[in-house]
Amino acid sequence: MSTFLGIDTGGTASRWVIVDDTGIVIDRGSAAGATGHLFNPVERERLTATLAGIADRARQHAPIAACLGITGLGEAVHAEARNLVGALFAIEPAMVLLGDDMDLAFRATFAPGTGHLVSAGTGSIGLHLRADGSLIRVGGRGLLIDDGGSGTWIALTALDQLYRRIDETGGPAEAERLAAELFAEVGGTGWSETRSFVYGSDRGRIGTLAPAVARAATAGDPLATDIIRRAAAELARLAKALIARVGPLPIAFIGGIVTLHPAIKSGIEAELPGAVVSFPQIDAAAHAAQWARQNYQTEARP
Repeated sequence: MSTFLGIDTGGTASRWVIVDDTGIVIDRGSAAGATGHLFNPVERERLTATLAGIADRARQHAPIAACLGITGLGEAVHAEARNLVGALFAIEPAMVLLGDDMDLAFRATFAPGTGHLVSAGTGSIGLHLRADGSLIRVGGRGLLIDDGGSGTWIALTALDQLYRRIDETGGPAEAERLAAELFAEVGGTGWSETRSFVYGSDRGRIGTLAPAVARAATAGDPLATDIIRRAAAELARLAKALIARVGPLPIAFIGGIVTLHPAIKSGIEAELPGAVVSFPQIDAAAHAAQWARQNYQTEARP
């Protein structure tokens, strides 16, 4: 029996699936996150470690082809990444399909040219994949520039607004519940603890503060509630930008932030009256495994 591997790698987590030659899932699992920034030695080592961990489990199924969507993987490093995957999984490099995680997510949600996708997790991005395979991307420029509505954006906006109140009044004022939730996560109420947490972390760890903001909003904290509302508007903005550039099409919102708080979904829908909006749960790793299977069967056909 031939088997085929699909991997969906994001900055904070990776998921993998193996299917047999009829397309039935026979194994799946998760691993640490990584990026495709192979030009950075630290990130190259991180990706190698993540893939090696998956290989330890997947190798028992001896996959003969693979498809990977890896965040930040540019075409300039495809050859290097293909050789890395081939060596770790004992797969011929020619049987390794590569792309970034958002291209994979789109294909798992829509056929090219038929919709708009907005993804909101640690970061945020909107994209439309044209029928010819070209991509239109909006947002997704990282925490130092934007990533509006993402987990990292929610966390940093909350800290910014909280500390402005502390500057002005000497305390959190009406944002006491938000302060309590955030400071419990960073490990203390002092600036030194917050500074160590934020400036000693990557965007993935910073984004883990977003649930604290959601909890405060659920408890009625007015500042947290406003930030959640603004996050929904930021995500809807990405959809509006795609509509302006491509035209009205169904819009799917995916990622952990969509389910962070009920006001996210309702806020998005309120911002996009008349649009066809959905919040699907996609399995990008399974889609990648099926893609690897289909590609192999096409290539192997006499």
